[in-house]
Amino acid sequence: MKLLASAGTTYGMQTVRKLPRRAALLVVVGLLVASVAAGIALARGTAKPIGSGVVVIDTNLAYQGGAAAGTGMVLTSSGEVLTNNHVITGATTIKVVVPRTGHTYKARVLGYDRTADVALLQLQGASNLKTISISSARLSVGATVTALGNAGGNGSITSATGTVTGLGRSITASDDTGGSEQLTGLIETNAGVQAGDSGGPLVNSQGKVVGMDTAASSRFGFQGISATDAYAIPIAKALTIAHAISSGKASATVHVGATAFLGIEVQSVVTPGYVSGSGALIAGVVSGGPAASAGLAAGDVITAIDGHTVSSPAAVSALVLTKKPGAKITVAYVDQSGASHTASVTLGSGPAQ
Repeated sequence: MKLLASAGTTYGMQTVRKLPRRAALLVVVGLLVASVAAGIALARGTAKPIGSGVVVIDTNLAYQGGAAAGTGMVLTSSGEVLTNNHVITGATTIKVVVPRTGHTYKARVLGYDRTADVALLQLQGASNLKTISISSARLSVGATVTALGNAGGNGSITSATGTVTGLGRSITASDDTGGSEQLTGLIETNAGVQAGDSGGPLVNSQGKVVGMDTAASSRFGFQGISATDAYAIPIAKALTIAHAISSGKASATVHVGATAFLGIEVQSVVTPGYVSGSGALIAGVVSGGPAASAGLAAGDVITAIDGHTVSSPAAVSALVLTKKPGAKITVAYVDQSGASHTASVTLGSGPAQ
């Protein structure tokens, strides 16, 4: 979706939209960062590095019946790629294209941090890729910056130049699935970031990466004049998370490795006899998935997992994400007749959350 939603107040925490991801259509994500070195000294006989350090990400959202598109930044010549977590959330398969080179790779998710909206991918069979150039200089308000990316999710690279309008910003970013998160310490810019630009770079006047764009909003100012705000995660923060993932250092916020999969869609309880917050209603079950195989069905209400009370749909995701694929969990639930049950479920491996 190209149009960006309205932001909240200009004071304190703002509410903006993550660059959107639309099921069934190409969607969110990604600025392409230019690898900007003026020239590269190559040893005799050494092949020229592939690409510019920026890649286009295409995902299949099989469980949602759709697809998404976005951008990433190449961190290593062997194919570690940095992007936003919301670019690859729900992806059952990921394809990465190096623009204008003919090179395409399958990718797997090495890990992610949902709270910081950062994810790290590994391309299969990649080598000799050009990597991005990182800025170590201090960024200041008023500095010229350029967003490069896959605006509109159409696979072509465009640029938008502006200035840094704020540092250390905090926002609440929402997406078109109803999810939201609070992001802090962001770079604010008036560069014309569009849907399709998430996960890509914001570069300085020397072409070096200073941030990773993750959200944007349109606001109306005085006399109806509209202004566009975009927000980027400082590259140092994103790289710290990426390095933790590549080192296998999981934490309360950093998930490393494959994602455990229960195979259900949940929503707030609205069934007669229950009140919102008393559990998580199963709205849909993946055929042949772990939950279905254990006897869970649409209309059941999950009340606990491994003895931990489930008070909302978010609690289900939070509890399952602490597990690894292959782990067994005990699910307590109430069926549509009001009868209570427990089921032992062996978790599968599924898309990133």
